[in-house]
Amino acid sequence: DWLQFRGNDTSAVLAGADLPKALDADKHLSWKVELPGRGLSSPLVIGDRIVVTAASTADQSRLHVLCFDAGDGSLRWDRQFWATGRTMCHEKTCIAAPTPASDGKYIYALFSTNDLICLDLDGKLKWLRGLMQDYPNASNSLGLASSPVIAGDTLVVQIENDADSFAAGINLATGANKWKIGRTKRANWTSPLVLGNGVVALQGSAGVTALNASNGEELWSFGEGASTIPSSVATAGGAELYIPSNGLTAIKPREDNNTPEISWQQGTLRPGTASPVVVGDKLFVINNAGVLNAADRNTGERLWRTRLEGPFSGSPVVAGNHLYIASERKGMLQCVDLSGDEGKVVGSIELGDTILGTPALSEDALYVRSDGHLWKVSEK
Repeated sequence: DWLQFRGNDTSAVLAGADLPKALDADKHLSWKVELPGRGLSSPLVIGDRIVVTAASTADQSRLHVLCFDAGDGSLRWDRQFWATGRTMCHEKTCIAAPTPASDGKYIYALFSTNDLICLDLDGKLKWLRGLMQDYPNASNSLGLASSPVIAGDTLVVQIENDADSFAAGINLATGANKWKIGRTKRANWTSPLVLGNGVVALQGSAGVTALNASNGEELWSFGEGASTIPSSVATAGGAELYIPSNGLTAIKPREDNNTPEISWQQGTLRPGTASPVVVGDKLFVINNAGVLNAADRNTGERLWRTRLEGPFSGSPVVAGNHLYIASERKGMLQCVDLSGDEGKVVGSIELGDTILGTPALSEDALYVRSDGHLWKVSEK
């Protein structure tokens, strides 16, 4: 299963996956289905269900949560809701920008209108909450894109903007607040990072703060600033974090929960829009020029770099030793072999649509979406 943005543990890596590598449209496009409206949220994989959100009508006020059959792409259900919050956003993004999250039993879909919807796997409504009804100033004219995550027994949402900016822990069963804290009043598109053991890290313009996801208690903070577009990434268990700050900064949280230790800072590893990813002892970063940089995660030393066909608005995902990412223009899905002394593009498929989102993985397939379509890439 792939249950939230960048996977169950928000690492963007699925070690046991076996996907096509020498990509070929005739051999590996298993199905393609039309979507009813705009969206750059990632799909979720929940057993044999593929779940994706979209927003239709001219002002994107019609919110969709759709479920497709993983086997043949047939539509199982399409639940629709009217937005209760503002539908203003930048023309490049859209209302269905945040990726939903799931605990395997329920689906929690957040939209840029701050409508938060909980459905079961058959599409039946469990609860719905209009966060903008509670917090009318929690929006901006550019839109919101931070994806909610499930950490322990809590859904964590990060609603950051230039007015009423906050983060909250949401009760999975009822949709009520377990806690709510104020955040820096500045637009922010990063998503929470799950560190394990019920700990979540929030990134914003001021830096990174780690919280107990169940009660909102602050555990530690890094206050040297951070990007508001690409999100941080961590090693398993959150032993080390790699933050888009001063290029890229590696920190190690301390056992006494005080200020983390800075391991290194590397200005040449500044990520563009795409979030970095860690695979073994290597760190992979795509810059604004579309260049994939590989670095030693222990020292920050650059090992090699490979130019990809960009630009990129989504982030990469990794299956085994292969990285997959779809370019914004032409929707060029590219596969990069990471196992050698240099990165090598070993396959690509031109999907033909503008793609702004991040793919989702299962053990034998990759799912990628545009505003208009959802594709399954696998051995037919």
